[in-house]
Amino acid sequence: MSEKNGTPATPAGSTGPRPEPLHFFGTTWVDHDHGYTARRIAVSVGSLACAAVSCLVLRFAFQGLQIAAIGDFVTVLVVVMFAVCSALAFRHTWEGFSKRPDPHRQASLRGLLAIGFVGSLLAYFLRSLSEAPGEKLHREEYEKARKDHENRTTRRTGNPSKKRRRP
Repeated sequence: MSEKNGTPATPAGSTGPRPEPLHFFGTTWVDHDHGYTARRIAVSVGSLACAAVSCLVLRFAFQGLQIAAIGDFVTVLVVVMFAVCSALAFRHTWEGFSKRPDPHRQASLRGLLAIGFVGSLLAYFLRSLSEAPGEKLHREEYEKARKDHENRTTRRTGNPSKKRRRP
């Protein structure tokens, strides 16, 4: 399958399914071509670097709390909040790679995911080590759509009334 500008080329008049592009990868995940490996490496390094910088920013925020001398109880609450939100964001992001998230649930978790952004970045990093994040889900959906399209468009050959019956 050839590709121009990130969209797969299809024969003229083709009505078959098209693969859904992935963020940072376009449709290179279909055939693992056009720099797919380099993109995976870049996404892995980029997401890990973003997670490291995010932890550094959180460290500065934590030092600000210590300088403000707000008390141990509030400091512990903030640390626990970031840890729990990061763990929940990691789990939610990881599950989003294997099944489509519910849009209503996604909207209700937006604040939690924003607080736990480090967990989401780490999930993205870990998944990009083995595949493009979300590739497995998109590949399953694309293969199913191609199979369904093929079954709908396949024409029978021969006269069915002359078909031999099995004993």
